[in-house]
Amino acid sequence: MTDAAPKAISVEDYLRTERESPYKREYVGGFVYPLHAQAGASSEHGRISLRIAAALLPDADGQGCRVYQSDMQLFVSGASSYFYPDVMLVCGGDQPGRYHESSPCLLAEVLSTSTVHNDRRHKYAVYTAIPTLQTYLLVSQDERYVVEYQRNGKEWTMREHRGAGQVDVPCLGQVLTLDQIYRGVL
Repeated sequence: MTDAAPKAISVEDYLRTERESPYKREYVGGFVYPLHAQAGASSEHGRISLRIAAALLPDADGQGCRVYQSDMQLFVSGASSYFYPDVMLVCGGDQPGRYHESSPCLLAEVLSTSTVHNDRRHKYAVYTAIPTLQTYLLVSQDERYVVEYQRNGKEWTMREHRGAGQVDVPCLGQVLTLDQIYRGVL
């Protein structure tokens, strides 16, 4: 049996029904995509995203920033979309809503077979258009491998880290090492 084709709904209907839904759903340009349709998160996926959030949390707390792991929505107004990033760091400004943020400085997606294409292409295009975003990380759960995108003015640069290395987190003035990301996992 295949899933039915997505049906367009208003953002108001999405937000109203999202709070009542038994599973998380992303809203992209008028269409709802249930996250349950994607493969369930593996142990490695959960532990890696937790490691990233935990490594960011002490400095984030000290600087008045907010760190979220997978349950806080990201609203991207320019794309009329709501996403659930695996890790989101927000520094500065008040939270725009109880259930969402809109001004992240760092986003991280832990890749899985069912999401890799979307994370590398669609989410990259949408996320890197967010004016406050400085860092976007694509993190493998199968090997010690991180793709780091950093904003340099209006341009984005990409660096790949395999095995070891560190990524810059400019909004916290710190680095995040692959050892921190993969400790106890890979």
